[in-house]
Amino acid sequence: MSNTLKIVIPMAGFGKRLRPHTWSRPKQLISLAGKSVLAHLLDMFSTLPDPANVEFIFIVGYLGDKVERYMDEHHPEFKVRYVLQEEMRGQSHAIYLTKEYLEGPMLMVFADTLIETDLSFLAEEKADMVAWVKPVSDPRRFGVTEVGEDGWVTRLIEKPKDVSNNLAVVGFYYFKDSTALLAAIEEQMQQGRQLKGEFYLADAINILLENGAKMRTERVQIWLDAGTPAAVLETNRYLLKHGHDNTAEVGREDNITVIPPVFVHPTAIIEASVIGPHASIGADCTVKNSVVRDSILEKGAKINEIILESSLIGENSRVDGGAERLNLGDNSEVKI
Repeated sequence: MSNTLKIVIPMAGFGKRLRPHTWSRPKQLISLAGKSVLAHLLDMFSTLPDPANVEFIFIVGYLGDKVERYMDEHHPEFKVRYVLQEEMRGQSHAIYLTKEYLEGPMLMVFADTLIETDLSFLAEEKADMVAWVKPVSDPRRFGVTEVGEDGWVTRLIEKPKDVSNNLAVVGFYYFKDSTALLAAIEEQMQQGRQLKGEFYLADAINILLENGAKMRTERVQIWLDAGTPAAVLETNRYLLKHGHDNTAEVGREDNITVIPPVFVHPTAIIEASVIGPHASIGADCTVKNSVVRDSILEKGAKINEIILESSLIGENSRVDGGAERLNLGDNSEVKI
């Protein structure tokens, strides 16, 4: 059995909640605090016991070629395989498509899940499975873990009606034996365990638990999302406050005011403007005579004579005019 850790990341969805941005690129390539969502995702694995002995398996779909080009250009140091999911038939189906590459231990991570966790413990992990969880005030829109008195997980429940169990699963799982998971997925499909035409990973995990596998939980305090415009802006605010503020590196001209935390790419041109707080300005952007706060400007955006707040501005877009809240996809042009 291989000792190489396989990290499976499904990212074949259309990202409908982030349109218009996801018409032209997958949501994993949207920017947060100066880096793509995918780059922040890859950062989570830096604490693995043996980060050099890792193989990524990206399950891609619409615009998946852009993910591959991005990885070739920005992260050639990683070994990555790409598997195409043409039909959206659920998480278990996506994992099953990677079966020819799976052997030994694996992590399964949702592509828009960003958490803070130390993975060094995996070197000594005894459990068959680990589910990362976070207590939430209302678990009804998530999946939750049901934990017995002995501390082991007894089952996973999708979108529970009862709010007394608040340990929501965050979309980050460890499996000591990926072939056992594949066998459970086969059984899940044979039994037809699905919801609205999709095979959920929770059902495959429940089959493993029914067959005697041991699963424990690993709690996290920070769980960030990048699945909607509001969530992207909220996550951007958190990241800027926690290690991604480069205010000290921003050139200070007489007519520029910077209110931290912000990220401003060194190639951006800022003139007669107020930047921040919580603004991320990408490469080759131009901001003139404007106020930009709590917003993200993607590469090449041009902003002139406008007050922007709580806005997402796509690559190479141009905005001229008054005070607005905007959500513009790539290559847009607006004059107000």
